[in-house]
Amino acid sequence: MPQGLALNKVIAGRAFPHHSGRLNVFSPVVNPPPKKSNMTWLTYALLTVLSWGVYGVILHAARMKMPMGPEMPNASLKAFLFVCIAYAAIGVVTVFVLKSRGTNWSFTGAEGNGIPLATLAGIAGALGALTLVLALGAASPIFKGAAAAAVMPIVFAGAPVVNTITAMLVHPPEGGMKSIPLPFIIGCVLAVCGAFMVAKFAPSNTGAGAAHKPAAVSAEPAKH
Repeated sequence: MPQGLALNKVIAGRAFPHHSGRLNVFSPVVNPPPKKSNMTWLTYALLTVLSWGVYGVILHAARMKMPMGPEMPNASLKAFLFVCIAYAAIGVVTVFVLKSRGTNWSFTGAEGNGIPLATLAGIAGALGALTLVLALGAASPIFKGAAAAAVMPIVFAGAPVVNTITAMLVHPPEGGMKSIPLPFIIGCVLAVCGAFMVAKFAPSNTGAGAAHKPAAVSAEPAKH
């Protein structure tokens, strides 16, 4: 064997040991497929925006269809009753979904049992739904059919601010509260101000009271 060829085989064997000293210059180089960004969280978040965005309007419309008159004080609670029934039905569906996934039905992880906090979260959500329907009922005499346009902006602008503050108290940022950037504080203030402006100047609220005012009675005596 020529000395140059033997040297090339030695070099190839050291550089590519899995080829047993034989280098195939015609072997195609297979690049791994590019990783796709997982945007499932954003899809679910947008679906939540959609469902919660129509939640208040549908809930208020359901309340308005309940019996009024002597039963008017109970209209909000009657609407809330069926909200609870819907929650229970979704809970039953969740059981079957977990069963289809082959869950082991354990609710205790490395950081403890998740049942107490999950139950507390459910209570908070249920109380929020109850106070929401009560707010719609209290705003109905003022804004009539546009009560949802007045109440929901306050709820959906205030809730993220409370959520962020609570999260910072549970998991303080690095450097403590003094490290909170000024734009964050400005954003919270703008969120609250924006909620007020949307609730105050929503087109469906403009002139809502005027449309239901009784016609003025003339003080002048009728001329015969």
